[in-house]
Amino acid sequence: MSIIRFRFAPDKAFAALHWMVSEHPGIDLHAALKACYFADKDHINEYQRPIFGATYRAMKFGPVPLEIYEMIKGEALWLAELGVERLPWQVVGYRLTRTDNTGLVDKRALSESEQEIFANALERSIKMDFGARTAATHGSDWQNAELGIMRYEDMILDTPDKPDIVEYLKENARFMKL
Repeated sequence: MSIIRFRFAPDKAFAALHWMVSEHPGIDLHAALKACYFADKDHINEYQRPIFGATYRAMKFGPVPLEIYEMIKGEALWLAELGVERLPWQVVGYRLTRTDNTGLVDKRALSESEQEIFANALERSIKMDFGARTAATHGSDWQNAELGIMRYEDMILDTPDKPDIVEYLKENARFMKL
C-alpha cells in the first residue's frame, strides 16, 4: 500500500520561520512547530496539498515536522539547500530569537492561500498554552502514528470526498511542486 509523501519545500519553511521569528521574537519551539503542523493540516484539507510537505513524527508533546526542526537548529544541509551561510534566528533554550534586525521577510515563496492559512495557524498556536497546543495536536492522525511517522492520509478530514482525495494524492503527491 502506497502512502502520501510530498517533496519538502525548504524555501517555504524558511520564509515561514523567518516570518514567525520576526513577528514574534522569542517564540517558543513548541508554538513554532505546532504552527507549521496546523498550517500543513489546514492547507491540505482546504486545497488538497500541504504548505511545507514535511515529514511529521508523532512525539510525546505533539507532531514535529522533522525537516523544519532540523532547519530551525541550523543544520548545514538546510543552509546549503537554501544557499545561505547563516539563519536570521538562533535557538536559545526553547525559544527562537532573531539574529538580524533587518525585519525584511520575503514571503514570496508562499502563495496567497499559504500566507493566509499560515497566519491563522500561527495566531492559533501562539494563543494556546503548552497544554492546549499539545491536546489540539493529539488527534487521530497523531494517535494512528503510535509515536512514529504520521501519515498525511490521517490528517485529511473524514468527508465524503476523502477516499478520492487520498487516492489522488497517493498517485500525485510525489510529483507536486509545493
